[in-house]
Amino acid sequence: MSGRSVEITLRKAGRTKIRYPAEVLAEREARLSVRAPWAAEGVRDFGFVRFEPGDVFVEHYWRDRWYTVKEVWSADGALKGWYCDITRPAEIGGAGVVVEDLDLDLWVSADGSEVLRLDEDEFAASGLTASDPEAAERAVVALDELARLGRDGLVELLR
Repeated sequence: MSGRSVEITLRKAGRTKIRYPAEVLAEREARLSVRAPWAAEGVRDFGFVRFEPGDVFVEHYWRDRWYTVKEVWSADGALKGWYCDITRPAEIGGAGVVVEDLDLDLWVSADGSEVLRLDEDEFAASGLTASDPEAAERAVVALDELARLGRDGLVELLR
């Protein structure tokens, strides 16, 4: 499994947001780990972190969890931190991974000093609470779980 190429597809509100190639690092029972270069064009500066050309993402997808975790590494090999997307469980197949973004995100800095809940306003505006209350509840529970893990050591989740 290791070394093969797969396609990652991130969907949001029923549309493809981004699609990019990645290299499989490991596949366990319910988790697939891949490596991919920063897939967007240019620099994305969030204020608390910058994603830029040369960055490498080690991404972890689960078939049974409502989130993905992306380790963000700079071009010089320094860990920037972890960007976590709240998603429906990943659809992992032979050719790739498809995940549906549910708007909530979490950032954990490399030193663990920052655990930032992101895009809660987008989540509230998405209408998911009304259209799919069960998914909305699972999304909030997943965000809470990741925030707790971020404070207690997210690295343990990835071992």
